[in-house]
Amino acid sequence: MAEQALPLSDLLDSLTGLAQGSVDLWEASSGGRAELINVSENVTYLIHAPNGTKSVLRVHRAGYHSRRAIECELAWLDALREGEVIAVPRPLTAKSGARIEEAHASELEAPRFLVLFEYIEGAEPDAGGDLVPLFHTLGEMAAKCHVHTLAWDRPEPFERLTWDTDAVFGARPIWGDWREAPEVTAPISGVLERVEEKVIARLTAYGRGRDRFGLIHADMRLANILTAQDRPWLIDFDDCGFGWLMYDFAAAISFIEDDPRIPALKAAWLAGYQTQRPLSPADLAEIDTLIMLRRMALLAWIGSHIEAPEPQVLAPGFARTTAHLGQAWLESLP
Repeated sequence: MAEQALPLSDLLDSLTGLAQGSVDLWEASSGGRAELINVSENVTYLIHAPNGTKSVLRVHRAGYHSRRAIECELAWLDALREGEVIAVPRPLTAKSGARIEEAHASELEAPRFLVLFEYIEGAEPDAGGDLVPLFHTLGEMAAKCHVHTLAWDRPEPFERLTWDTDAVFGARPIWGDWREAPEVTAPISGVLERVEEKVIARLTAYGRGRDRFGLIHADMRLANILTAQDRPWLIDFDDCGFGWLMYDFAAAISFIEDDPRIPALKAAWLAGYQTQRPLSPADLAEIDTLIMLRRMALLAWIGSHIEAPEPQVLAPGFARTTAHLGQAWLESLP
């Protein structure tokens, strides 16, 4: 059976065996036990070492990133950590001296890239609590990252995904076609076709000037923030790549775009951001456009990952709410 046709349970069995069989590649995880903690683009395991320490093993999805792209992600992590820009986890070096290992399971067609990270003992934000102070901090963190990337002399060739309209709406969208997501009925599709057209038009006009389009985290949502050692840590740079800088706010409100707190969170994020870096009227005008770009990317992601637990939970009503958000956005435009 082709790997892409494997039921998720069978695929996870194979990947868990691969992860468990790979723990001895690193001194930090040697002899450890692999515990599944997350299934998304990649599969992530918490490794419990015999001495009581922990680390996090990321088993990469086949074909999502090349080895060079992963090297570029780790290079950015190094630069952010060494420059003390923000707190980020440290990739660990294997016994071989490499930071990216490769392993194969007999049931899988393609080998998988593996990266081991230090474990950050922290807590995720309470999504139901007062998020305004946190979003002020997230805005500051995003701006610090953007200021850093605008000045950083990146290693070349620098290879990462690009999160633009072609990545969401093009002939080969990264996360699939939103039209194939659950519950996309004809009326919903009609609204979202108009949203797609307007998003493309506005972002084309906005353009990709160096002050508005560059290297971003692209997934700075609550699930990727940990509070540890009295400060926030940003984790999971797997989707970092090139995009509009304000996309980092759109990503910060992933899956909660309809929350009534969003206007207050947006104001807090922008206030925090502008303590580090000013924004132009054009930047502010297109934030809601980027929210719709991200929301439609998430709709496509749910459809293309529907076997995983999180998309199954999110799917009911997601397309309908996306259409409601899209219609309200269209009506708000001048």
